[in-house]
Amino acid sequence: MDAGQHAGDVSSVNGSVHVGDHGVVQKASTVNGSVDLGAQAHAGELGTVNGGIRLAAGSQVDGKVEAVNGAISLAQGAQVNGHVSNVNGAITLDDAHVAGGLETVAGELTVGAGSHVEVGILVDMPNDGWSHWGSERKPVVVIGPHAVVKGTLEFRRPVVLKVSDSAQIGPVKGATAEKFSGDTP
Repeated sequence: MDAGQHAGDVSSVNGSVHVGDHGVVQKASTVNGSVDLGAQAHAGELGTVNGGIRLAAGSQVDGKVEAVNGAISLAQGAQVNGHVSNVNGAITLDDAHVAGGLETVAGELTVGAGSHVEVGILVDMPNDGWSHWGSERKPVVVIGPHAVVKGTLEFRRPVVLKVSDSAQIGPVKGATAEKFSGDTP
């Protein structure tokens, strides 16, 4: 979609979906491709299987953002009013806001400087209960400087949890927080 356009549901198979700056879409989804939401763009919901999701500066999603095998990144000022989740791939917030919590199974999580997460964080076990390739590696969860995570940070599998000494977090279940100072651990 070009900048400023409005659309209902936009989807693709074996291709990417791009919503231009200031664009408005109800739902954008794809299989085997990425979903990009442009600066100041607005969406009801975003989803992909085997691809990443990127929210540009100031973009907003009213509902959920879900990727099965792919990274999710929220740029400065991006806001998701629903849940942000994936199975594999990093989830990165850069001074962004997520109202519905973060969830992953094997992804790395970075709640970057100045970001806010409501409803907490969940790092879940794989559905089949068996060890997957690479699952012996502990995902790294970083809560950056001046970030706020409200609600419980629950870890149902081993992780490395690094929390800035200037961050505010809720109760931690299933992990021990390692404090750090400065911009990054």
